Amino acid sequence: MTQLFNLLQPSQNFRISVSEIAKFLNIPEQLIVRIECWQYVLFVHRCDVGGQFISYRKLQQWLLATARQIQKCSTLLELLNFLVEIREDCQKHEKQYSAKHHQFLSHIWFQHWESLCSEQNSLTPDSWLLAPGS
Repeated sequence: MTQLFNLLQPSQNFRISVSEIAKFLNIPEQLIVRIECWQYVLFVHRCDVGGQFISYRKLQQWLLATARQIQKCSTLLELLNFLVEIREDCQKHEKQYSAKHHQFLSHIWFQHWESLCSEQNSLTPDSWLLAPGS
């Protein structure tokens, strides 16, 4: 698994409802018998077609959890490193990411980048000397 997957740990951290899965699959909730959260995928037991696997990466929760991790980055270097992790995950699992996923994550990333840049630009040379880690 990728570093991003290990960081997010969806099987342990995501709370996935029947209504969320029904909406994702575009089916009535009544067709879902139960959902099993396996380590790497969800397994949805359905009345109509048996079972179905769903990647955590395709869920809205994956995007929101990734966005939260982007916003937790406190330095530009940390943000750049996290971008590398996102890109590696996207490249390795390209079929599980859509253009909308890329657009959403890019928007959040650039927004946070600009925020961190403006914070750094507001620092005076005196505050650089006092900044932690310098």
